[in-house]
Amino acid sequence: MGNRLSKIATRTGDKGTTGLGDGSRVDKDSARIASLGDVDELNSFVGLLLCEPMPAELREELITIQHDLFDLGGELCIPGYQLITDAHVIRLDDLLEKYNADLPVLQEFILPAGARAASIAHVCRTVCRRAERSIVTLGKAEAINEHPRQYVNRLSDLMFVLSRVLNRFAGGTDVLWQHERKRG
Repeated sequence: MGNRLSKIATRTGDKGTTGLGDGSRVDKDSARIASLGDVDELNSFVGLLLCEPMPAELREELITIQHDLFDLGGELCIPGYQLITDAHVIRLDDLLEKYNADLPVLQEFILPAGARAASIAHVCRTVCRRAERSIVTLGKAEAINEHPRQYVNRLSDLMFVLSRVLNRFAGGTDVLWQHERKRG
């Protein structure tokens, strides 16, 4: 992995480029930097979610996910490097199965609402979907590993499930979309 930052204001990006972990420089609006930025934003929102009350076991799982997202950023930062593996994706599949097990089957769409923690989980879900789209875009322009795309796809599903779990943890339930509600 590349050099760690020893100071933040380096002024090396003043001309619209930024350094990658392999020492190369790319434009700050490149597909690689866009995907890296989306993953960084997602990690920040997961950090915000961790400020909310939740079961201790879920908190530890989200902390592990934060570390995974940092590794994912590292992989995106170094062309040809791999940090996210099939094991990471399988872990998310296992969490999806675990947290889905006790939830009622959905009969209707739900709104991104309810408890504050559940609503933040929905923000994480939507930022995760954006990160997925930007990773797909990057993959069309450059060769990248398949696991980062798979990881964020599973993670967005997990964030949806966790929003439902967190609504119940707060004593509430899903906020259902009322398709027959009068509008206007």
